[in-house]
This record gives sequence, structure tokens and C-alpha cells, in this order.
Amino acid sequence: MHLLKNPWKIALGLLPPLLIYLVFSIVPIFISIYYSFMKWDGFSDMVFIGFTNYLDVFQDATFWRSVKNNILVVFASVFGQITIGLGLAILLNQKIKGGKFFRTIGFLPVVISTVVISITWRMIYNSREGMLNNLLETLNLGFLQQNWLGNPNTAMFAILVTIIWQFVGLYFIIFLSALQTVPKDILEAAELDGATEFQKIFFITVPSIKNIILVAIVLCISGSLKTFDLIYVMTNGGPAHATEVMATYMYNETFNGLNYGYGSTISVLILIFSLVLIFITTRIMRFSKD
Repeated sequence: MHLLKNPWKIALGLLPPLLIYLVFSIVPIFISIYYSFMKWDGFSDMVFIGFTNYLDVFQDATFWRSVKNNILVVFASVFGQITIGLGLAILLNQKIKGGKFFRTIGFLPVVISTVVISITWRMIYNSREGMLNNLLETLNLGFLQQNWLGNPNTAMFAILVTIIWQFVGLYFIIFLSALQTVPKDILEAAELDGATEFQKIFFITVPSIKNIILVAIVLCISGSLKTFDLIYVMTNGGPAHATEVMATYMYNETFNGLNYGYGSTISVLILIFSLVLIFITTRIMRFSKD
């Protein structure tokens, strides 16, 4: 109550994080927008070229390939991470032996460095000494062996498996916490009425945590659009741009190609695509609530 009488104290406390957010998040957005209208290699003088970068991007086949791959990452993350995480949460919400151990193991990939995960999975997918190919050979399935990260037809799917594995534990923990809030008396009443476990899950448990699921979907989409470090370490967008996403393409064009204007244009488009997807998701959430 004392703080409410002195709102300037609240404002003073919020000022430092607000300034940090403005300097490191908002200001760079406007700088990128400014650079997107320029031709600049980072050394010579900038030249204003208007919307030329945007016209070039929309005619760039590699950019659209990166957009397609980003959409694949979003769909794989939503349907993989959310679905598997929810299923594991429902399973471990039951009083099973070793539940705490499985919770810890499930969340472990989330706290491990992405670089470590990338190197580990790159070793698993290694075409010569990788664990996956060795396992297939042991199971007499040698005909399925692949150069998983070197084959343009399999590289992206190998990346998607890694992305799903890395973050499924995050949503598993979120859903597991949400399941603790489902009223036990409703579940007991449904059981007395003869409802099966599947009926209780689909008609009581899942609808009760619907809002949490929708929030998790928003987090999943926003996180998928920022995918960069894992792909950069594992394949750097290769082979032949097969695993290129917008963030890696922007990085390569900006710092490897020394085309800061073009790279800034891609970053602006990433922002626009993110806002569009968040807007669509928000509308769906409002519609589902109504």
C-alpha cells in the first residue's frame, strides 16, 4: 500500500530494466530498419538504395527456402514438443515409481548448453562412426544408414528431431505443473460415474489446462522463429542451404557476406513474420476462449 501511494518509486525501480530493454531490444530494431534501406559492407560509406534490398529478398530463392525451413521448425516444435510434452506430463502425473527421476531426466536437455547438444547430436548423426548408423547396423537395418547431416533430403529432418528432443522437457514441466491444479473432486466424480481414464483425460484434464496449452504454443512459436545456434553449430545451414533458416541466412549474409543492408532486411522480415504469427495465434486464443 505504501508503494501505491508513491508510484514514482515503482517507476524508479522499473527504469533500469526498461532502459536495458530499450538499448538492447528496441533500439536495434530501428537500427536494422535503417540499415535495410542501405547498401553497406561494414567498411565503406553507406549508400541509400531505398527498397532495393526488399525487392531482392523477395526474389531470393534461398530466402524462401529459409522461410520454408522456419515453418517446418514451427510445425515440428508445436506438434512435437507440445504433444509429447503433454503426453509425458499426463503419464507422469500418475503416481508411478521413479516419477521424480524421470522428471529430472526429462528436463535435463533444457538446461544443457545448446552448443553441447549440437556437438553431441552431430556425433550421433556421424555417417562413419555415429551411434545412429551403428545402431541400425546392429539391428540388421544397414540399408537405412544415411549421411544424415550431409544429405539434403535428410538433414532438415535430423535437425527437427534434435530441436524437439531439446525442448520437449520444458513443456513437459509446464504441463506437469498445470496438471496439479486440475480439481481432484471432479476427476473422482467422473470416475464414480464410470468414466474411463481416456475420457477423464480428453473431457476433463485437457480442457482444464487449455489456457496453459495455448500459452505454451505461443512460447513454442516464438522460440522456433529464433532458432539459430543449434543449426549454426550442426550444419551452418548446409548442405546446399537444406537446413537454412531465416536467422542463419541473415547471419551468413551479414557477417560472412559482409552485406549488412541485405542482412538487416532479412532481420526486419523475421520481425514481421514473428508479429504476424503471434497475431494469428492471439486471435485463435481469443476465439477459443469465446
